[in-house]
Amino acid sequence: MQQENITNQQSLVIIESMINKAKNQFSEHGHLYLLWGWAVFISSMAQCVLLYVFHSEKHYMVWFSMWLVLIYQIFYLRKERKQKRVKTYTDEIITFVWLVFFILMCLFDFLYAVNFEPDKHYRFIYPSFLVLYGMPTFLCGIILKLRPLIVGAIICWWLSIIASFTSTQFHLLTLPVTMIAAWIIPGYLLRKKFKRQTI
Repeated sequence: MQQENITNQQSLVIIESMINKAKNQFSEHGHLYLLWGWAVFISSMAQCVLLYVFHSEKHYMVWFSMWLVLIYQIFYLRKERKQKRVKTYTDEIITFVWLVFFILMCLFDFLYAVNFEPDKHYRFIYPSFLVLYGMPTFLCGIILKLRPLIVGAIICWWLSIIASFTSTQFHLLTLPVTMIAAWIIPGYLLRKKFKRQTI
């Protein structure tokens, strides 16, 4: 009887440890932060060069490359889903946070296109996008308990305010700074944390 009780207790300990392991699993390894961070950084810098150095009228065309990044992400997430044995509650919450961000980005694009006014459009499009960038960054920072993401989100919001009072020619330069602070640096920190926990 005592042996049976010990076995039951051991079983409960094993089950509890498995639940805690699944609950505390650090599945975010920063890949998508780095992917989008560098993609937006490079595209915004390329647009700056095309606009201010070469004075190209088609400078905005560089942003169509984002569709390639999105297609890659879809295949990447599908592959990740197949390989992952345990999907944590944290994974689900973060997925919905970024889904809301994507929907809001599409709605903002639609609203700007429908209500297009050249002066207002170019003055407020980048500050409003910086506000949007801050939303998922801040929430993921809270969920993952990663302070650099929270700081990056606050930088996004501060830059959106600053951009509202500066000339539109400087707005493009806020994007690379935002990407470094909000997604690229946190992305590398997440990768480092993931590697440390999977050793």
